Amino acid sequence: MRTIFLALTAGLLATACAPETDLSQIDASSGELQVFAASPDEKIRIVGSSTVSPFSTTVAEQFGAVSEFPTPIVETTGTGGGFQAFCQGIGPKEPSISNASRPVKASELALCARQGVTEIVEVKIGFDGIVLANAKGSPVLDLSKEEIYRALAEELPDGNGGWEENPNETWKDVADHLPDMPILVSGPPPTSGTRDAFAELAMEGGAEEVPEVAALKETDSDEFARRATTIRMDGKWIDSGENDAAIVQTLMKNPDSIGIMGYSFLEQNLDRLKGASIGGLEPTFDNIASGNYGISRSMFFYVKKQNVNLVPGLTDFISEFTQEDAWGPTGYLVEKGLIPLQEDERSAVREQALSLETMDMAES
Repeated sequence: MRTIFLALTAGLLATACAPETDLSQIDASSGELQVFAASPDEKIRIVGSSTVSPFSTTVAEQFGAVSEFPTPIVETTGTGGGFQAFCQGIGPKEPSISNASRPVKASELALCARQGVTEIVEVKIGFDGIVLANAKGSPVLDLSKEEIYRALAEELPDGNGGWEENPNETWKDVADHLPDMPILVSGPPPTSGTRDAFAELAMEGGAEEVPEVAALKETDSDEFARRATTIRMDGKWIDSGENDAAIVQTLMKNPDSIGIMGYSFLEQNLDRLKGASIGGLEPTFDNIASGNYGISRSMFFYVKKQNVNLVPGLTDFISEFTQEDAWGPTGYLVEKGLIPLQEDERSAVREQALSLETMDMAES
């Protein structure tokens, strides 16, 4: 089968396998249309979240080993960068799957629609917690969401009805029970779904506990969102790219540093790292699975249904990812840190995914 799709630049195609490729800056403007045909050895291309990437990579390797299809290519671009690439058009050379550590946004669905990507299948794969981690030998932290907000917000209420630049230099400045340790946080960039989820769950959650900020939610929701989620840029927060391994190296070199990452990555590095408690609850498998841990989120991948007949094995890959031996409680993805959905939800999601039930493009 043949289809028409928007051609990507030659430079992007030449670096398609590089894990550091930044696809978030792709020009979405119209370009010359070219015709391509699928071939039996066409590989599934997967882009997106650095948090979901280890799970997709594991499934891709298993899929390549046990199926008749080639091993899919998995690129780590961040959730936002993944959708930018995914939405460029239809065809075997385009990404067929976009990993996401948050739900797709309405603006991203609109971008897809403008490029003719109008049939998208959402597959919820499980849960993850967002962890504030530091080196094992560093101070133990038990933080509230309000304390996280007061440490990292760009501006705080000044007590006189106005706002001031965040004056807190150490964690002890934020709260007496916290260590006298400089605030220095390495976190994901704005293109990351982890950054989006952290802003919503931790920063907004903490802002809601500060009366002056919470009041804005009723009177000016846009201003509340801006005040709640704008992170300070005075050197206390460092954007560390889409590479959690780089954050780990920073934590090893600087015992005062804290890194923000997914629980799954913390679990893979428990010999070197520990996670801060949030409201007295440690970031553990059981606490996240139960919904009790305060900064947890769902994870997804999104499938371009219009590529199903253009990229061999796409439905088979969905089946491999959503079978019990992969994403179930004793599946091989749990060993990588995936926190599974409940059994009834897994069954429903798998059925919808394999039937290629598409989203309403007005969702999110």
